[in-house]
This record gives sequence, structure tokens and C-alpha cells, in this order.
Amino acid sequence: MASSNDPNASGNMPDLFDYTLGQLKDLPDVLMTKESTVRAVPLLGIGGSRLFIVQTIRQRERGDTILLEHVAQGQTVRLVLPPEVAQVIARQREALTAKSRSKGAQQAVATRAERGIEPGLKSRRKRGAK
Repeated sequence: MASSNDPNASGNMPDLFDYTLGQLKDLPDVLMTKESTVRAVPLLGIGGSRLFIVQTIRQRERGDTILLEHVAQGQTVRLVLPPEVAQVIARQREALTAKSRSKGAQQAVATRAERGIEPGLKSRRKRGAK
């Protein structure tokens, strides 16, 4: 099955996935990860397992390009996520990490307050002021 990002309907020309891989492979300013394969198996196998193959390619001046292959129910979809999209994904991940840490810190403060433990800075200030 042809991928949804196939710029040429004929089988003679490479699709965007193969074209991008061919353009970036072996360039001196390019670093590539090994392909990582992940099999996602839903609870009790309902709906069938899905296979994801992910590879990141970093070009010095452009950024990261992500090659993603998704295989499910005998069909394959191959996507090229350009550096602009990879950057958005990384930025969103960092934002969620920051929010998660903030919530965790707030919970830790609340838990210490419930136990009657004063924040460390307050107790240090009191000791230093004496």
C-alpha cells in the first residue's frame, strides 16, 4: 500500500519517505539514530497489535527529522515528520514535563504542610537570624 505522503503515484519514483532518507543518509553534517521498533499491544489484544518503527535524523543546520513507519492489520503508513514538527513535539513534551514537575512540587509542599514540616528555607532563616 502506498503511503499517504506519496508525491508520485507511479511506483518508479521514490516516495517522500525513501527520498528523504536517501537525501540525508551519509551526509557529513548528519547524525542518525538506529531504528527503534515498538510493538503496541492493546489490552487482551483487542484490535490487534501495532508496530511502530522510529528513526531520528539530525542535520546540523536544519534540525531533527523523524521517520515513522506504522504497521497495523497488514497496512503500512510511512511518515516523514520535518524539523518544524519535531521541534513542536519536543517543545510540547518539555512543557508537559515542566507542568508535571510543578504539580509534583506543589503536592510535596502540601504533604509536608499536612505533616507539620516547615519549608527548609524558613527554618534556615530562623536559625541564621538568631
